[in-house]
Amino acid sequence: MGRKSDARRRLIDAAHELIWEYSYGAVTIDAICERATVKKGSFYYFFNSKADLALVAVNDWWTERQTLVDKLFQADVPPLDRLRKYFDYVSQRQCKAYETNGQVLGCPLFTLGAEISSQDERIRLRIHEILISLTGYFEAAIADAQEAGEVEGHDSAHKARKLMSYYEGHLTKARIENNVEAVRHLSSDVLEVIGVHSAATAT
Repeated sequence: MGRKSDARRRLIDAAHELIWEYSYGAVTIDAICERATVKKGSFYYFFNSKADLALVAVNDWWTERQTLVDKLFQADVPPLDRLRKYFDYVSQRQCKAYETNGQVLGCPLFTLGAEISSQDERIRLRIHEILISLTGYFEAAIADAQEAGEVEGHDSAHKARKLMSYYEGHLTKARIENNVEAVRHLSSDVLEVIGVHSAATAT
């Protein structure tokens, strides 16, 4: 039996990398095939269009990220540690991307969603669903932190939305400015938005 082709996997990875590094509009099917070292005919064997591939790449990204999020946001992890460790992970990813590309790349979902929201309803809705799901993790952690007296108030849903807005805006601004220093201390910067000071986030 011959070796199973990993061409589909390479196309998904290439699409994610190129769209994150550049933009959906700037990336062509030819460029994706070249990065993936896959012939264009093979692209159309797996996908009908660039949009179809982008949607698969979005779902694939979230499947991988959700596994990590589930681990970081386990109920037995102290609530502020859940948030801090997640944002520390994001910060490390951003710094690594900067070292590789010389560019702060921001959030791949937010960047793609902002660009394509008026072009492809399927992708817009899927990204919206994922962001809502991620906000839910934030909300649960904030609610537990409030119950523990580590965050004031009882408006965990509002604070979670506020946290998400600042987090995504912060990454987008860092991408525009190409300012890697803006993401080095992401967890303390972001958590201050819900009233957590830097000292309280330390392990």
